[in-house]
This record gives sequence, structure tokens and C-alpha cells, in this order.
Amino acid sequence: MNTSSPARIFNRLSFGTLRQWHWVSSAVCLVGMVLFAFTGITLNHAGDIEAKPVTTTLEVELTEGLLKTLHNRSEGPLPLAVRQWLLQEHGINTPATAAEWDGSELYLGMPKPGGDAWLSIELDSGYLIYENTERGVISYLNDLHKGRNTGTAWSWFIDIFSVLCLVFSLSGLWLLVRYAQQRPGTWPMVALGVVIPLLIIILSVH
Repeated sequence: MNTSSPARIFNRLSFGTLRQWHWVSSAVCLVGMVLFAFTGITLNHAGDIEAKPVTTTLEVELTEGLLKTLHNRSEGPLPLAVRQWLLQEHGINTPATAAEWDGSELYLGMPKPGGDAWLSIELDSGYLIYENTERGVISYLNDLHKGRNTGTAWSWFIDIFSVLCLVFSLSGLWLLVRYAQQRPGTWPMVALGVVIPLLIIILSVH
């Protein structure tokens, strides 16, 4: 009766686990890799892609009650009452981040992926100016690629996604090692993947 040696059994188990890591990581990374590959192209040709920013402006005066809440402060974020009023009356969602108070004016910058927004309030008169600029879908996707003004959750996603891409790539490399004898063109193709970008860097990137 033939029995497999412990080393052979371990080798089969580890190889099966490796293949599982490879296909699971590739499945999880699929959409993200398509997104980052696409935005790699759009970022590389950002100057050739025309963007048409759309800017919305609001000019309004605060009520006496809201203005009074501002006079009771000199630092920190916008008072909750002002934030709720902006959301309910004008559909403007403001973050609870610290604003800039200089004694006569309040300024709150609200950068975001694919655009920018800000508001200022004259503390004497209660005159408010709000401006929101949208630069389009491509700009939004490019900022996601760079992690620009995307917040903590997206930053964590990029880190975890990068780790999974490493798992996918390294497990794929090990699978290449396992099957290289059956596929003679494996290592020449891997070498090309190293030599081509290296030559481009040496010859054209200064």
C-alpha cells in the first residue's frame, strides 16, 4: 500500500493554501486594480484630459440667533446650530473640523476628492459666502487614486489593498516557480518585466 511521505503531504497542503491565497486575493483586488490601473492612465495624461469645473455660489445672511451663536465663540468648528441650518435650508453639509477665526471673519475650507468648497462669514454682519467647485468624475477618480482629501477610511483601504496586491503578486510569483519547468517562457517574460522599465528609467528618466 503506497503512502505519501509527511513532506509530500505538507507540500501539497501548502501548495493548495498558496493557490487559495492567490485566487482569493486576486478576487478581492479585482475591482480596485481596474480602478487604479485606469486612473494611472488618466493621471499620466491629466494635461490632455479637459476638465470643465462647475462652480456653485451661495450668498446669504445669517439670522440674528445664528449670528449670536458665532459671537459666543472664537475658535473651533462651526456651531452645530449653524451647521444644521446650512444643511436643512441650503443642502450644504459642513464638517465638524476647526474653522479659522480672525476676530472679524470666519473661514472654513472643505477640500474633497474631485473638487473644493469653502465658506466665509463676516462676524459683524453675518454675511455668508459659500462656494463649491466640482471638477468632474475623472478628477474625482484621480483624487481617489492619490488619496487626496479622502479621509481616514479610504486611507486605510489603500493600505489594506496594497497589502493584498503584494499577497497576490508574491503568491503568483511562487506559482510561476512551481510551474516554470513546464513553461519555458516563464523566466524570459519575467526578465522582460524587469529589464524594460529599468532601461526606460536609465535611458529617458533624468
